[in-house]
Amino acid sequence: MEKNNILPALLLGGFLCAGLVYVGQTASTALLQMKAMERTVTVKGLAEKEVKANVAIWPINFTEVDNNLPKLYETVQQKTDRVVAFLKEQGFSDSEITISLPSIEDRQAQGYVDPNVRYRYSAKVNLSIYTPQIDLMLNTRKQMISLVKEGIAIASQEYDNRTEFLFTDLNSVKPMMVQEATQNAREVAEKFAKDSDSRLGKIKTASQGQFTISDRDNSTPYIKQIRIVSTLTYYLND
Repeated sequence: MEKNNILPALLLGGFLCAGLVYVGQTASTALLQMKAMERTVTVKGLAEKEVKANVAIWPINFTEVDNNLPKLYETVQQKTDRVVAFLKEQGFSDSEITISLPSIEDRQAQGYVDPNVRYRYSAKVNLSIYTPQIDLMLNTRKQMISLVKEGIAIASQEYDNRTEFLFTDLNSVKPMMVQEATQNAREVAEKFAKDSDSRLGKIKTASQGQFTISDRDNSTPYIKQIRIVSTLTYYLND
């Protein structure tokens, strides 16, 4: 190589080395920043609220027996009309009352006949109330005992025949509860950041979670407990 070309080559090599060092330092700094950004904390925020059910589905059943089928049908019709009249007297409307066809059983048609069975025919009557009037339904249910004086024995609230209470207005409480759960999660994250000598950064990811609605307890199924758990991940800064 000629002497005249040595100096430019050396200068070019020096610039290349300096450039590589600079690029390396820049890349290293970027990697350190990325590593710092990867410091996160994941927390959960809980929000709970008690509400009163806004819909009740109340099944009303009674059974009649007789050996004379036409007479049984007549009795069933009379007592069904009386139950409906009673419900209307309490304040329920026709649109809230549903009457199903009675289920009639011929016990002699089953082959084996229990000699202790006194009546051949049995009719089960099914009515139901679908209503937003929760307090009226609860009060009326207590008054049903008065029908016993008229020979109408309403079936007890068994497991498969119990009143169902629903809360269908979840959208009215969703925004407030999501906000409360998010705030609760942030407070937990801020506490963690403080204890670890860090500062809480922006949210990396957030999951709202599922709303659950359950009875507060067995004694008051018309009081519902709404619950949501939100999961949030925050960045931590030095």
